[in-house]
Amino acid sequence: MRRRELIALLGGAAASWPLAARAQQRERMRRIGVLMGLADNPLGQTYRTALLDGLGELGWTDGRNLRVDIRWAVGSAERTRALAKELIDEGPDLVVAQNTAMVAALLQETRSLPIVFVNVADPVGSGFVTSVPRPGGNVTGFTGYEPSLAGKWLGLLKEIAPRVTRAALLFNPDTGPGFTFLRAAETASSGIKVIGAPVNGTSGVEHAVEELVREPNGGVIMLPDNFTAIHNKLIVALAARHRVPAIYPFRYIPSEGGLISYGVDVTDLHRRAASYVDRILKGARPSDLPVQSPTKFVMGINVRTARALGLEVSPTLLATADEVIE
Repeated sequence: MRRRELIALLGGAAASWPLAARAQQRERMRRIGVLMGLADNPLGQTYRTALLDGLGELGWTDGRNLRVDIRWAVGSAERTRALAKELIDEGPDLVVAQNTAMVAALLQETRSLPIVFVNVADPVGSGFVTSVPRPGGNVTGFTGYEPSLAGKWLGLLKEIAPRVTRAALLFNPDTGPGFTFLRAAETASSGIKVIGAPVNGTSGVEHAVEELVREPNGGVIMLPDNFTAIHNKLIVALAARHRVPAIYPFRYIPSEGGLISYGVDVTDLHRRAASYVDRILKGARPSDLPVQSPTKFVMGINVRTARALGLEVSPTLLATADEVIE
């Protein structure tokens, strides 16, 4: 290469360097709000990490090209509504909402800002979307409900505790979709009488379990919502005190003394939600993004708790569990 051509080439490259640097500096900082629960619970931090990791894999880094503002609702309907308003007032590009109550609170504040939900049981029945394939509004996301879940809980409870003939379904109607699960359980063919037990406080939980044990052969199914998650240790303690077999929706509860858990892998839902955040930030409309169903389910069994209740866990059930606490 001639000397004159080399100088011209180097000069042109040098001139382009400041332009590239300035373009990188001008990269727009996008903002998302995130409304979650369980701030002090390790599971809540796991969900947060899964969402941020999913965003990172798609090129979005908090503090570089993305600002992530997280609010923790901690199971209170009043606090959820206040935080929803706070997030919307801050003017983000979109909001990620963890559950049914949070989406409902956000929709009281906006019908235009994109909302991506992570763990809603019945988005059509709740009025959030027009249909699963075509949401039609400003909301879409990932459902944490699969129609067979209610029947699966009843079946597992019967399998691990064959004498159970009645099951109380514990849920808080203000913080979760308990009635959706209750209707599904009532139509499941399980040989177990289903008892709806809506509760909204510690005394309510205690009363529901005490009512159940007035007759023999009862069991408990803890339905998934922030309230029951916050009170999971109380429910586990009551089940142990009254020697009642119970099934839980969250994988971590058997490690805290619960008998058996089965439910959607919600950590996976948070990781998958990042893909919709990415698409909307790049111009996609929530109305065109179909609601997606869960694809991963996890089960845990605490063998020590089973022995304490006089129950024998079959080798087949142990073999299908993702985690066994001996």
